[in-house]
Amino acid sequence: MQRIRQELPETHRTMHVVNHIRALIENGTLQPGDKIPPEREFANSLKISRASLRSGIGYLAAMGVMKVRHGIGTFVADGPPEFGKASLGIIGALHGFQSWQMFEARIILESNLASLAAERGREEHYVLMAEEVAEMFGALTNPTDYLIHDVLFHRIIAQASGNPILAAIMETVTSSMYDKRRKTVERATDLRESAEMHREIYRAIRARKPHDARNLMEQHLRMAQAAQGMERPSDRKSAYAASKIRKSRLKSAAS
Repeated sequence: MQRIRQELPETHRTMHVVNHIRALIENGTLQPGDKIPPEREFANSLKISRASLRSGIGYLAAMGVMKVRHGIGTFVADGPPEFGKASLGIIGALHGFQSWQMFEARIILESNLASLAAERGREEHYVLMAEEVAEMFGALTNPTDYLIHDVLFHRIIAQASGNPILAAIMETVTSSMYDKRRKTVERATDLRESAEMHREIYRAIRARKPHDARNLMEQHLRMAQAAQGMERPSDRKSAYAASKIRKSRLKSAAS
């Protein structure tokens, strides 16, 4: 594989890495349960930069193809890869859309997925959501790992909705935003508030409260959109107000 040229857009570089590692999994070079080599060694063997490798591995981990174990390493997940050429093609097509448009799609889609998950979720989904929430709290000082568990949490909610069509659409949208989110999360100064919001969403889903789950998910995504500077100008006042309400609620809960 030729070294990826740095002038390529970052999303394209990530997809080059994803496609290459995917080929290694499909041809059996990498097997389920295999631990990938150390970053420097693996990057040299693939003839790519460490930054590009890190981006691709992070993407694959967020999609559930790789499993990150803190302090141990990164492994190929058990089971068949959950991605294909068709979804990657759609991701490329979505790359040209503005970020606020992608967030708008997420708000409409994921708030309703959370509501459906509260109605249809099973115990296995609750267990997986709880694990990802715990991982988020454990990764508060590691934004890259935090993002992986954030994305996985939202994937589980989509799966718990019981509608694979909506889940596939949601995954395509969030996958296309991964590179941009990876850069913005690295600048985050306080991930605890985000982790606490995810915990509230999880609790509402587990308590089978569709209305609460929908509202909490919408509030979370609007706050994330505002924090990343991706809202439309007309949305800024409402996002600021939502943030103030959220902080007031957390302060009251702590007292």
